[in-house]
Amino acid sequence: MKRLILALLTGAALAASSPAYAAVKTIVLVHGAFADGSGWKPVADILQSHGYSVLVVQEPETSFAADVAATRRVLDKAGPSVLVGHSYGGMIITETGMHPDVKALVYIAAVQPDVGESLSDLADKIPPAAKSIGPVGDGFLAVNPDAFANDFAADAPKPVARFMAISQVPVSGEALKAKATVAAWKQKPSYAVIPMQDRMINPDLERFMTKRAQSQVIELPGSHAIFLSHAREVAALIEKAATAAK
Repeated sequence: MKRLILALLTGAALAASSPAYAAVKTIVLVHGAFADGSGWKPVADILQSHGYSVLVVQEPETSFAADVAATRRVLDKAGPSVLVGHSYGGMIITETGMHPDVKALVYIAAVQPDVGESLSDLADKIPPAAKSIGPVGDGFLAVNPDAFANDFAADAPKPVARFMAISQVPVSGEALKAKATVAAWKQKPSYAVIPMQDRMINPDLERFMTKRAQSQVIELPGSHAIFLSHAREVAALIEKAATAAK
């Protein structure tokens, strides 16, 4: 009987000492404009090797509403999770992050809007270095393939950057002008990675947004595609958010 009581007390003590580790074991990754979910593979591989379940949203980039809906469909089946967004994906996770199963938000080289702000509004405040985005027809925009490597993925392997340039997903201009109706970072813990050589979103804009949101921030030397060049550091921050989640 004494052994049973001791075992129960020991188990309770262990559970009490590490509840955060077990709190969130699912990570939902949302890509940004001009990319698709396959870019998350280096980060996803690390997270999966550490025991996390990873779900990658393949939002269509045809409209903000469609991208939000695609993300909510994944969240509805994810269970307790950390929601991660890159670039324009920051708009999406800000809008969908009030989902009850989202325990924390992680912004990777991403916009972090307040209610009533769009990506275009924010970019107008502090413009990016890149001037390579242009129309490709039917109201959609893309990055000039010749400028893609320098502006989007300067520190990615050259073959990878070249393929990303020719396989990029054009984004609806409407999506970039859509305004956030909620700001989940006001209610949920938030974390952020700021690439110091980001040419697609001005690092000073990212600093302004993360300071406003009181996010936990790391800055890394690298391009907008920081999830490729610094996958380990990005994954580590995501794991920190998962471990701290309640």
